[in-house]
Amino acid sequence: MFNARNLFVALLAASTLATASLSPALAEKKKEFNIAWTIYVGWMPWPYAAESGIVKKWADKYGISIKVTQINDYVESINQYTAGKFDGVTVTNMDALTIPAAGGVDTSAIIMGDYSNGNDGVVLKKGKTLADIKGQKVNLVELSVSHYLLARGLETAKLSEKNIKTVNTSDADIVAAAKSPDTTAVVTWNPQLLEVKAEPGATLVFDSSKIPGEIEDLLVVNSATLKDNPELGKALVGIWYETIALMKDQSEKGKAAREAMAKLSGTDLAGFETQLKTTFMYYEPKDALAFMTGAELPKIMDHVRTFCFDHNLLGENVKSKDAVGISTPTKALGSTTNVKLRFDPTYMKMAADGKL
Repeated sequence: MFNARNLFVALLAASTLATASLSPALAEKKKEFNIAWTIYVGWMPWPYAAESGIVKKWADKYGISIKVTQINDYVESINQYTAGKFDGVTVTNMDALTIPAAGGVDTSAIIMGDYSNGNDGVVLKKGKTLADIKGQKVNLVELSVSHYLLARGLETAKLSEKNIKTVNTSDADIVAAAKSPDTTAVVTWNPQLLEVKAEPGATLVFDSSKIPGEIEDLLVVNSATLKDNPELGKALVGIWYETIALMKDQSEKGKAAREAMAKLSGTDLAGFETQLKTTFMYYEPKDALAFMTGAELPKIMDHVRTFCFDHNLLGENVKSKDAVGISTPTKALGSTTNVKLRFDPTYMKMAADGKL
């Protein structure tokens, strides 16, 4: 997952950007849009679509212009979106809640792209089951999805964070830390996870396939911008499904597309496909739609918001996990007067129905 999951203390931006949603520039009819993305296996269709002409094709269809911009730092991409510099951004469900939504920017998830299905994991050098982690120091990127994965794993082992001690370690340093004799427990994501679990004596004791659907990778857009410019939603969803059809295609054409995506992400085809194996891609709009409109999503987001509140990620003075409202097609969570994160299936349904 490269650096695309490093939330660490990014919430600091939320309090200072809380007025960004009030910017009139975000709520108007317009023709030019800019979407930010960062390197991660599940988001590589975006730069490929831009380079191959798929972005232009769909933008032209709806009479608009869409720029797809790479930001080298994941957290910075979300901060810039929150500040109104981008109309949309690639982001996890947890970070969509804790940065733009908690920062006051009404945000809509219009594409449910994939979920981590083994890309994130807990590795022990001392112990063979997750229960053996009790009493150990655990190296991980604190307050990231690694931290969330650990917390959810501990629940399954009838443990809590009180039973371990976390050691904040950047994603850039996690592999080196894992090699240290003093390090006995590590939580990380691919491609670092591949290296960490290959260490002699290392055992993967828990991974994200055990909490399917909980670490989601989304495309979100500013809700006001989307409301005033539905053409943007139609074009983005059209771009996405045309491109991931190529990603899935096992012909030479599909292989060439994956090779290009791999190169854009800094790896080779073998490395890219290894990461794809532990990423549950929603290749068909009907499948993404079924998940977004199903009964599991509200339960998942309740787990996520509980973790975020317990770790002070919804804001310094927030008194309840209900402070930030979350709207899903089947159930609303939290405040009904402060809904800031919306799971909007409108455009995926249009794709599923062949109406784009």
